[in-house]
Amino acid sequence: MKGIIDRFEGDIAVIELENNEFIDINISDLPKNISTGDVIELLDGKINLCIEETKHKKQAIEDLMDELFE
Repeated sequence: MKGIIDRFEGDIAVIELENNEFIDINISDLPKNISTGDVIELLDGKINLCIEETKHKKQAIEDLMDELFE
């Protein structure tokens, strides 16, 4: 299952999952240098950063913002 880092609250990262549910994960359990908006994959007890998917989502958001403020 995939999710997006929604926000950080102290030592906890709040993750929005594909099914629109939210879960909390200790920041220490996440890959290093994780940030808000990053896409992660939760698979077999491991958490992986989805670098390419994160880039695509951030670019899509940036493109939408550009269109809105033209």
